[in-house]
Amino acid sequence: MPSPRFILAIDQGTTSTRAMIFDAAGSPRAQAQRELRQSYPRPGWVEHDPEEIWQATVETSRAALAEAKLAARDLAGIGITNQRETTILWDRASGRPIAPAIVWQDRRSAPLCERLAAEGHAESIAAKTGLVIDPYFSASKIAWLLESVPGAREAAEHGRLAFGTVDCFLLWRLTGGAVHATDATNAARTMLFDIHRQEWDEELLALFGVPRALLPEVRDTCAEFGGTNADFLGSPVPIAGMAGDQQAATVGQACFAPGMIKSTYGTGCFLVLNTGEKAVRSTHRLLTTIAYRFEGRPVFAIEGSIFVAGAAIQWLRDKLKVIASAAETEALAGAADPAQRIYLVPAFTGLGAPWWDAAARGALFGLTRDAGVAELARAALEASAFQTRDLLEAMAADGAAAPASLRVDGGMVANGWAMQCLADIAGVPVERPAVTETTALGAAYLAGLTTGLYPSQEALARQWRRERLFEPNMGAEERKERYAGWREAVARTLGQPR
Repeated sequence: MPSPRFILAIDQGTTSTRAMIFDAAGSPRAQAQRELRQSYPRPGWVEHDPEEIWQATVETSRAALAEAKLAARDLAGIGITNQRETTILWDRASGRPIAPAIVWQDRRSAPLCERLAAEGHAESIAAKTGLVIDPYFSASKIAWLLESVPGAREAAEHGRLAFGTVDCFLLWRLTGGAVHATDATNAARTMLFDIHRQEWDEELLALFGVPRALLPEVRDTCAEFGGTNADFLGSPVPIAGMAGDQQAATVGQACFAPGMIKSTYGTGCFLVLNTGEKAVRSTHRLLTTIAYRFEGRPVFAIEGSIFVAGAAIQWLRDKLKVIASAAETEALAGAADPAQRIYLVPAFTGLGAPWWDAAARGALFGLTRDAGVAELARAALEASAFQTRDLLEAMAADGAAAPASLRVDGGMVANGWAMQCLADIAGVPVERPAVTETTALGAAYLAGLTTGLYPSQEALARQWRRERLFEPNMGAEERKERYAGWREAVARTLGQPR
């Protein structure tokens, strides 16, 4: 019987669940995707249905395999990547969630975070986790669930409940409850994991009131996570790699050398700079995190997290209903009046790095009677470029060298106007890869490295291909003027003096 030559990548994101089949050359062979409903039961609350996530995972995995005309025996392994920080608690006996998943964008635990910051815990938390105190991360979400769901704390303290980010929940379901584990990159986003000692921290557990019995085992990103139940795809398949979505994209972009940087444009935007074996502490409110962990050795990164990128386009489509599809924004932005200086600060769920203001809300500046849909579309796309510039400026202030180029991926990068705008505003060449679904590709790479389908990181780096290069062509003075206008808009949004 020939050796299995394919990998199934499960990419469970904020707005959809995707399954992709990759071959031994890292080329996509088939995919299936399902949209994911988001619920907003109160202002600042964002929820998902974990059962919907699970059903979509099953359906898309089977559909992708069928499209590729493959069977489970053709798969060398499965890689999983996921929306990070999103928090699920479930009953160990039944496997059923005790409440909706609290999504990473959710801000309901802001009062707890504000109290912890006021009590002076910010420095000790940052020293251990590399994170800033914010509702974004899982710890305060777990605390909220334990206090708000009747009986949850007692059940957790008696070991009857399990916590997991989405990867962990899917692993539990895929293995029929046999494995309760996560990987180091997802653990690093909980605010309960000491990234230097590479273990759950008892002091942080006590601070957030999280029982140790809730937590999963932490493994490498390339690891044997167990096998799927036979009824998932017809016969067992090894689960051989897991990573949070931004770390998976870092691997998919082959950013294996210190100094390499990638930026992913999906619902949000996430800029990740590989810093190698050294955990670099940011002094400009960026995050220190784990890029990946192989054979027990972590590689670290500096990350800037933007909460709203593609979500601003969704807002135009779904709430304002001024466009029918995201694809329309490319032509609209190109037709917009470039003399108008309209700035959309998309703080719909607060502002992330480098501001970290959970209370900030979206604002639109510079509107005139002549402004229309084209100008709004342009402002929404420009917002991602300006926010990326904010992150690059913060990284430079932290001592990072100017990047030779910026590797980009995610759904927004299909928009050529947006990518040229990014190159112009950031003043950095932008490289769009041949495979733009690098989050799923990174999950496939992780599983393939574990199973031997992909021989080495070096081989994956050689395999990376650029589809298009966007060179900056905006003049320095215009770049400076436009960015100054953006910074003034952000200052006004935050209520800062002009």
